[in-house]
Amino acid sequence: MGYTAHPSAIVDEGAQIGDGSRIWHFVHISPGARIGERCSLGQNVYVGNDVTIGSNVKIQNNVSVYDAVTLEDDVFCGPSMVFTNVYNPRSAVTRKDEYRRTLVRRGATLGANCTIVCGTTIGEYAFIGAGAVVNRDVPAFALVVGVTARQVGWMSRFGERLDLPLNGDAETTCPHSGDRYHIENGVCRLLA
Repeated sequence: MGYTAHPSAIVDEGAQIGDGSRIWHFVHISPGARIGERCSLGQNVYVGNDVTIGSNVKIQNNVSVYDAVTLEDDVFCGPSMVFTNVYNPRSAVTRKDEYRRTLVRRGATLGANCTIVCGTTIGEYAFIGAGAVVNRDVPAFALVVGVTARQVGWMSRFGERLDLPLNGDAETTCPHSGDRYHIENGVCRLLA
């Protein structure tokens, strides 16, 4: 076993967990879950069967990663943020065959207490502000906040707000990393 798990954690037989991952108090990992290397799952995290988690993912306390969710490498899930997998749940109506897939791309940050409504894709290095409710796709590098979430800016891979307009044609450099970014037609790209 190349990962560490607190004695109170439940790791069901069949779960795949990468080397160097840490599983903290009262975590439950279902048998079909696939978790990469060097991940950290905080207290009271639940991971469903049909879940794929990349490497170096940080999932803070009180997060449930339900079936049909994929987190790519380097994703950060803030405390008590929420994923859903059924768009229109009812207790008396079984809808397990209607799960909508959610994809969180590499390097994205999901702030504390935000909600990601199922069926959405969060772009690479996007930043979802604390408490935001996301019900549609978020572009790469976008900064979104509010209920319902709206884009208010752009973020660098380093996690700093970029001095770029939401639209237009402009370039800027991240002062911390030196990475250069270009915005054109509402799409932000990292320049090589």
